[in-house]
Amino acid sequence: MKPPLVERILSPIADVRRQEAASALLMTLLIFLLLGAYYLMKTAREVLILTEGGAEVKSYSSAGQALLLLLIVPAYGAFASRVSRVRLVSLVTLFFAGNLVLFMVAMAAGLRVGVVYFLWLGIFNVMVIAQFWAFAADLYAEEQGKRLFPLIGVGASLGAWLGSVRAGALVETSGPMRLLAGAFVILVACAALVPIVDRQTAGFRPAVRVAATAPLDNSGGFSLIRRDRYLMLIAALMLILNVVNTTGEYLFGRYVVEQSHALFGGTGPTAEAARARFVGETYSRFYSTVNLVGLLLQTFVASRVFKWLGVGWALLLHPIVAIGGYLLLLRAPSLPLVGAVKVADNSIDYSLGNTARQALWLTTSREAKYKAKQAIDSFFVRAGDVGQAAIVFAGERLAFTVSTFAAVNVAMAAAWLVIVGLLTARLARRNASPLAGQHRA
Repeated sequence: MKPPLVERILSPIADVRRQEAASALLMTLLIFLLLGAYYLMKTAREVLILTEGGAEVKSYSSAGQALLLLLIVPAYGAFASRVSRVRLVSLVTLFFAGNLVLFMVAMAAGLRVGVVYFLWLGIFNVMVIAQFWAFAADLYAEEQGKRLFPLIGVGASLGAWLGSVRAGALVETSGPMRLLAGAFVILVACAALVPIVDRQTAGFRPAVRVAATAPLDNSGGFSLIRRDRYLMLIAALMLILNVVNTTGEYLFGRYVVEQSHALFGGTGPTAEAARARFVGETYSRFYSTVNLVGLLLQTFVASRVFKWLGVGWALLLHPIVAIGGYLLLLRAPSLPLVGAVKVADNSIDYSLGNTARQALWLTTSREAKYKAKQAIDSFFVRAGDVGQAAIVFAGERLAFTVSTFAAVNVAMAAAWLVIVGLLTARLARRNASPLAGQHRA
């Protein structure tokens, strides 16, 4: 007997069972819309921050996000203990959508919002996207998540690609204001989809419906991490991964800014507008390439790597590629080569690497999924920005060349590889233990 049509259509991407199809496809649509909105906002960010301050200011601004998150993460955890997961995800998304209206008003008034917007978008990125993946990890059992996350990841990759392509078209004709308006509409649609996805999942997992209305306990995200070595290793992974990735982003941004000044030097509104357009178009092409490659990896590679190597071993591929790429930059750095290295780095990060990291949460408790994950994916990621900003600060003062920065990244990527090895071993022991999914010291 042939499997149902939907299973046959989706089989090249993921192993989806008939009763799961509606829920999985809706969750894929939700992540697709969220990432599409994010890339509209991200392209606007590059125009605002690089034209107002440059790549160095961009690096320093990102470090301030970690300080803000020391206050925001506990507040998020307290709110999560008082509402259902559906209200949590929907209301937080609507809150950030409302912030976009304030930015559009400020831009219409002629205010320079680049640094503030950069700080805000960095917080949006880690908090809102983290909570949607926490929602997905809470919806599905561990066995389901390992099968369905590659499909949901395709939604993320496709949304990121199409969002960056659309952003490129809009930035050429309308500027960043139009990007923010489009993102606002999409975020409101995402908030409206959350209860629909929840109801679809409850149809084949009735216990999930009960859990959706049950409050979380009062444990804090940081205390959960301190009590569990598995969570501590995930935190270390996210921190060092972000140091490597954002240092590479700095190198690429520095080359782009230098090129914009070389092509459109001078002062005045005409030159500034030309530089802004060049930066926006360059980043749009970069994001489009990254997200197209990421989409192909997610669609045709991720599920097969999961099946053949498992979640833990899938994590090893990204640091290996990063080490190889930055070793190339030690010899002949250039804008095309830095761009190629970042395409490889980011496309794996956003597809296979991201899916594997999200699957790490399937064995954890609900409190860990929403609270510890929020702390790790927000504070510890931005703590990586602090480390990266320190590297940039020291490198600028000591006149580091691009090759020197690349050497630093090689060393950091080697440490990243060690952490992944330790995490893989811990995950194997956790899966073999009857206590999997509970808090353990």
